[in-house]
Amino acid sequence: MLETLEPKAVWGFFEELCSIPHGSGNLEQISDHLVRFAKERHLEVIQDEARNVIIKKKGSKGYEDKPPVILQGHMDMVAVSSDPAIDMKTTPLRVMTDGEWVWADKTSLGGDDGVAVAICMAILDADDLAHPPLEVVITTEEETGMDGARALDAAVLRGKRLINIDSEEEGTLLAGCAGGARFHARFMYERVKRSGRRASLTVTGLLGGHSGVMIGEERGNANVLLARILYELYRKEKADFSLISMNGGEADNAIPSEAKALLIVPSDTGEAELQKTVGKIEKEIAAELSGKDPGLKVILTMDGTGTFDCFDESSMKHAIKLICSLPDGVEAMSAEVKGLVETSLNLGVLRTDTERNMMTLAYAVRSSVASAKDHLLDRLRMIAKSVGAVTEVTGDYPGWRYLAESPLRDVMKKVYTGLYGKEPRIEAIHAGVECGFFAEKIEGLDCVSIGPDMEDIHSARERLNVPSTKRTYEYICAVLQAL
Repeated sequence: MLETLEPKAVWGFFEELCSIPHGSGNLEQISDHLVRFAKERHLEVIQDEARNVIIKKKGSKGYEDKPPVILQGHMDMVAVSSDPAIDMKTTPLRVMTDGEWVWADKTSLGGDDGVAVAICMAILDADDLAHPPLEVVITTEEETGMDGARALDAAVLRGKRLINIDSEEEGTLLAGCAGGARFHARFMYERVKRSGRRASLTVTGLLGGHSGVMIGEERGNANVLLARILYELYRKEKADFSLISMNGGEADNAIPSEAKALLIVPSDTGEAELQKTVGKIEKEIAAELSGKDPGLKVILTMDGTGTFDCFDESSMKHAIKLICSLPDGVEAMSAEVKGLVETSLNLGVLRTDTERNMMTLAYAVRSSVASAKDHLLDRLRMIAKSVGAVTEVTGDYPGWRYLAESPLRDVMKKVYTGLYGKEPRIEAIHAGVECGFFAEKIEGLDCVSIGPDMEDIHSARERLNVPSTKRTYEYICAVLQAL
């Protein structure tokens, strides 16, 4: 599908990567593929226990003795699908293009961060580029806590300048980012049997998106809205129902666009009246989201009668209370950078394990202020424990401090201005990138993060801009020549 796109090498390697399932936690094949790629080209390669891959290439003629440069990206993607029949662990991505954009049919594309891997592969494969010695570092499990970067032994790297290719806006040089962590809450519930009609309540039609990049747009969170609707039905509308399960979202760092609850209602419940009540709540919430996330739909269906295992009433009340009480979305805006979110959190995954009588919540927590992040995590613990939930924090990663003086950034700014006749934007972002770990591991490291234009990453609407990818590749090549 992509063979006519330029640069051919980048898109050829990108489509090759798309043929290998590589969602977070499913990286053995793609990691081994990168090792084979390096060995076939007689390049030095290291694959560590975390399956990170480091590939080294000597400097081109005239650049042999220059200081090495690190090019860095990650091999895992947030694997989400709008079609439940697609198994993202085994099914290759079906890439499509109109010449202007590339996307995957009914799934996320993994442009974040497959485009970085493809660009690095194209540079390593080329024999006609001018560049210093290169150390290409492709990490694992970035999307689930940056565990690859955390485990990496940076002692094998000599470079003090790092270009991270994990940004989604061309023309922006990122020079700082938020730190973050994953917060997990596990709530055990008591189970009872109840007879009646089974009802399915689905929140859908929301935009979703990256929980760092898009959180400031105040898009609807399907998991949170589902719990709110259940609360409204139970407390305000006095609807008689029991809860079988609540499930929604596919990754803690993606704003969930859909969530579903299974309920039991009395057999004599009037479906028309219940539909009317749900419609009333839908209308109220849709009005709140108007202009932010206008596609909200709340769908109620009835699908049979029987006797089902469900939450007892006390457990159901505590489960709904837990989700409704925990904060979600933007907590604070930066006082230093106008328009930048400082602190936020996202309930990305909601699951009910009906065999173990356990409901789990997974949040992505972010802040550019470490103390604010720590206090938010403490608040989450206190609220969760008030209803008897067990909590855990994983994947804590550092922020990346903005440097007032950055020779690498100066060179990249000069090259960009020379190519395009305008200066790039210099920014810090709320989303996390791995530069913070590398800055901790390599003393005196100078970092910049860049990338081509992408839209709606971490969702089935994700797409990658073709001309922007070409320009980004050519820009990186020009920067390497200038270093």
